[in-house]
Amino acid sequence: MIDSVFADIKRTFSQGNALTRVIIANIIVFMVINLVYVFTYHAGAGQPSAFYQSFRSFFVLPSDGGQFLRRFWTLVTYMFTHERFFHLLWNMLLLYWFGRILGDFIGDRRILPIYILGGIAGGMFFMLMDNLLPTGTHGSAFVLGASGAVMAIMVAAATLSPDYTLNLIFLGPVKIKYIVFVLFFLDIIGTAGSGNEGGHWAHLGGALFGLLYIVNLRKGNDWTTGLQRLFSTQVNIGAKAKSKTTPKTNLRVVHKDKAEPIADESKLNNILEKIKAKGYNSLSEEEKAFLNQVSNQ
Repeated sequence: MIDSVFADIKRTFSQGNALTRVIIANIIVFMVINLVYVFTYHAGAGQPSAFYQSFRSFFVLPSDGGQFLRRFWTLVTYMFTHERFFHLLWNMLLLYWFGRILGDFIGDRRILPIYILGGIAGGMFFMLMDNLLPTGTHGSAFVLGASGAVMAIMVAAATLSPDYTLNLIFLGPVKIKYIVFVLFFLDIIGTAGSGNEGGHWAHLGGALFGLLYIVNLRKGNDWTTGLQRLFSTQVNIGAKAKSKTTPKTNLRVVHKDKAEPIADESKLNNILEKIKAKGYNSLSEEEKAFLNQVSNQ
């Protein structure tokens, strides 16, 4: 049974899109973190384990500059790290819903770069606020979780298509701009005396990145281009390595090393402006088909 589960996870990870891979990565890290906690908890007769605290510190992002320089990779790993199930569940649900919306508009290839850069922006904002504000801990705090990265994707989606509607339980149809506004407002409140001030600063940093990213994308500046190329290169290397072990057939497979440019940038910008003003449902069938073609490039 275990082999079958791992086989399913491996197949889903290799065949899924970037959104699926991010979710699976978060789940795997959550399982590892909690398994280590359980083992060390019982080994310590129910007492807090120094080993677990040390192990966790290799994943979470500290606000102390000296610790960060020694563990610089935590600026990325913290956004894949969760200790509590409902923290993970809430983040992954929001990531899936809003990631699907954003991916339909600007392409799935941009989702992982936005997630990474949004999480980095959130982490840096957390460190800055914790050290500069009089109410900060001045280096004694740490942050973990995907919330900053998820907020970047949510705000990007709401900025791009504010009138896109989701059907919420008990509330019915709600435009995503209101959902994001409420969460953003709660994060502002949470920076004062909530007990998780650092986490809320990270959320706000990610939100700011999501907003600025879409504003610059409309101007023709795509901040994710470098990461898109990096991830595309890794995928191509993996595909080539796999092809060496695959028996030869009469089929020819052509691998693209570089993403093709969008055929009509001005047409895409006009469609995005129309979505912003009137919502996705205002598009014609031809415009929807064009947008779908662009998202699959």
